[in-house]
Amino acid sequence: MSEYHTPVLLNESISALVSDTSGIYVDATFGGGGHTAELLTRLTPAGRVIAFDRDLDAFGNKIDDSRLKLIHNNFRFIHNCLLYEGIKETDGILADLGVSSHQFDTAERGFSFRYDAPLDMRMNRDGGRTAADVIRESSDEYLGKIFRMYGEVPNAGKLAGLISEARSKKDILTTGDLDKAITPAVPKFSAHKYLAKVYQALRIEVNQEMRSLEKFLSGAEESLKPGGRLVIITYQSLEDRMVKNFMKTGNIEGHMVKDFYGNIMAPMNVISRKPVLPPEEEIAANTRARSAKLRIAEKKVKND
Repeated sequence: MSEYHTPVLLNESISALVSDTSGIYVDATFGGGGHTAELLTRLTPAGRVIAFDRDLDAFGNKIDDSRLKLIHNNFRFIHNCLLYEGIKETDGILADLGVSSHQFDTAERGFSFRYDAPLDMRMNRDGGRTAADVIRESSDEYLGKIFRMYGEVPNAGKLAGLISEARSKKDILTTGDLDKAITPAVPKFSAHKYLAKVYQALRIEVNQEMRSLEKFLSGAEESLKPGGRLVIITYQSLEDRMVKNFMKTGNIEGHMVKDFYGNIMAPMNVISRKPVLPPEEEIAANTRARSAKLRIAEKKVKND
């Protein structure tokens, strides 16, 4: 499993998640199975784990344990999927929002600018638009919006213009095509960081990650029993802000709704006022952990 993906903040996340060792837990992002494997070691034979992943490649990591049910679906449908399985409430839900090392390191998936490969970037290759489709079909204005909103790219307008000019002459079908088209916009001394933002923005748009996260957060809250834990690992500012806001206020915008007495009417209690960060030794061993933030909240008990 470590070759597929090294789990980040493993002990910290599972320790925060488990309260009842005979309970029902969800790993909403199974990936390499590292978090699920550790979770199973903490549970009694009566415990259960429901895991989700929309990437069929992850199913090669399935763990042979009767307590585990692995579901091929987007975690945005968590609540309905759990109801279909006969589960109305869970004791804890974990989500690691990072892209797996396997996805980055498999050239033909098109997630990384390190390889000249088809511009795909779909986490679920069974259908949906590829990154090449997004580039071909989006207006200049919309492309600029994608790069600005999801990648926080400073010269998003110029970037979109270069892509528009290049695609008018030749279809942009590979990572190499894209890199060549945007070369004039890439800063000479921070090319790697810049390209990472560009590819992040396209990936988020292709997989509708922000919309999926919003749906997941509300579905997860519905699926938790009172006192159940929501444990989420984020890697970039946009998703982290959404998670932080939801845990604090119950909505991704962070709008505080108060009752007559001035109390914030939020469904969760924030456990981690500040995010839990990976220790230096973990970052040294796994550089992809360097931007990880772990946030923890607990569903309120009535009259809490």
